[in-house]
Amino acid sequence: MKPLFLSEHSLPTQIWNSAAQLDNIPVINTHSLVPPGARAVVVAPHPGDEVVTCGGLLQLLSSLGHPLQLLSITDGSASHPGSRQWSEKRLSVFRPQESVEALRRLGLPMHSLKWVRGGFTDNALLDCEADITHFIARYLRPGDVVFSTWRNDSNDDHEAVGRASAQAAAQVGATFHDVPVWAWHWPEREQNLIPWERARKLRLDTWTVARKSHATHAYASQLKGEPAIGIAPMLPRVILERMRLPYEIVLI
Repeated sequence: MKPLFLSEHSLPTQIWNSAAQLDNIPVINTHSLVPPGARAVVVAPHPGDEVVTCGGLLQLLSSLGHPLQLLSITDGSASHPGSRQWSEKRLSVFRPQESVEALRRLGLPMHSLKWVRGGFTDNALLDCEADITHFIARYLRPGDVVFSTWRNDSNDDHEAVGRASAQAAAQVGATFHDVPVWAWHWPEREQNLIPWERARKLRLDTWTVARKSHATHAYASQLKGEPAIGIAPMLPRVILERMRLPYEIVLI
């Protein structure tokens, strides 16, 4: 994940915990979001995005027996540029392992989960958006319901993968839904930039929230930064706090 550069000591008031519109978002149930028998496909730009965007939804769909497809576009190895502790070589191995542990903590059936890794270079996805679209389309089929990061999420990789996912879904006759990530941490004054009319709220019970939070903490490499070389935590405390909300929001 790309750093958000949020100060842990002077956090601004953010959309996720201040916008009045959050209370008025219509609730959607799992069956309406992913019809019975349909396959759900989650496209994650970086390791961890699958949990942050859809960790609750993945649990609910798994419990209902929906087939699941996970596409990981990058291995996240460029998250700590210049770090000796977390070199690209180490992260290319370690971050996929973190994802395996995170999905295990969600309780997903690892023996039957369809999971494909793209091997694209993170922080450089704008330059290969057409290739990413082609890659995603290879693994989609008509009737799929596809989820990925919002196309206006203010993160280049998130936006590129969101656009590629939407384009690939359109090509094969699948349904696409955006899921904001960084946008929820914009300052409160930016709340009117969120397309609230498209937002739908998926409610999560206590255990689903707890498993999602536990899964997020599997990304050990992302929990601490390296201040000496100017690297902030990729998963700052405020992100971890938001993971404990009793709902997820998708844009339909």
